[in-house]
Amino acid sequence: MSVSDQHGDDHTLAGEYVLGTLSPSERQAVEARLTHDEALQEAVMSWEERFAPYTALATPVPPSEFLWPRIKRSLSAQAPAHRPEKAVPEQRRLINSLPVWRGVAGLGLAAALVMAIMLARPPATPTPEYMVVLLAPQSQSAGWVVQASSRQRIQLIPLGTFEVPEGKALEFWTKADDWQAPVSLGLVAPGEPISVDLDALPPLEDNQLFELTLEEASGSATGLPTGPIEFIGRAVEI
Repeated sequence: MSVSDQHGDDHTLAGEYVLGTLSPSERQAVEARLTHDEALQEAVMSWEERFAPYTALATPVPPSEFLWPRIKRSLSAQAPAHRPEKAVPEQRRLINSLPVWRGVAGLGLAAALVMAIMLARPPATPTPEYMVVLLAPQSQSAGWVVQASSRQRIQLIPLGTFEVPEGKALEFWTKADDWQAPVSLGLVAPGEPISVDLDALPPLEDNQLFELTLEEASGSATGLPTGPIEFIGRAVEI
């Protein structure tokens, strides 16, 4: 059975290759195909471009003095004997550079979960224009993803469970940079995805803020966030 058969179509295979979830032998098989398979090259490039915006969201964390030498030794041991001689686009050089991956290491889990959502969609589904990973401010763990198939409608998708204290509720908010105040998008049940129409608001834009705050069970009485921020993130065009 070929690697492609084991992992579905080449779109899925390319995504797993970019994320690094393939075994060493499977990865080498993909890299061998990349020397001549233009369709697979384009699929890999597409996935790399999808994840490029997340480099701007990460705060670099210096690795230990032992970590990166081990990673580089491992990569050298797995590298194929021959590489394609075609020019590597600037975008791809960025994705494959160690400094970039050092910066995004803290968002590895979030990226993996986002990618799992992407891979689950049929290939014909339009790529969202924007995506937001909502992180818990203290732990920086990913709790929700906001994705948009248009600039007037979004989906809020949970990545796990969240316990809401009795008598409290999560309220969903958004605010663009030039707005006077955040706007409520409604109450959210923990662990349940929702779709939200933005027809009454200006079109979604890059860097737009989204957050979930802990409010009274009926929602904020003031029309503004009053409780602690549980998850927060900004829109990234992808």
